[in-house]
Amino acid sequence: MAANGPKGGKLARQAAMLCQDAQFQLYLDRRRRAKHGMTESQLPDGTHNTEDARDWLCAACQIQSRVELDHDHRAASMFYAIRKRYQQWRLKLKSEL
Repeated sequence: MAANGPKGGKLARQAAMLCQDAQFQLYLDRRRRAKHGMTESQLPDGTHNTEDARDWLCAACQIQSRVELDHDHRAASMFYAIRKRYQQWRLKLKSEL
């Protein structure tokens, strides 16, 4: 990124923290298994890491960098939807314990 390029703001920071969250990485493992009909032995928990989460999030939001979340309304809307689905999954997971 150029020194005078767009700067990351609140959403970029939130996205970075989300991608570092081990629970979010677990969510991506389980989401992918469900989507592709895979077993846990085919895609074990702990498969996704911070970099995988970043790559997935950028692809899902159709951006190259999380910085764009603060400058692209469509990408920001997708990020909010992803975060909401993740939060719903966490609540469901807690209620099952």
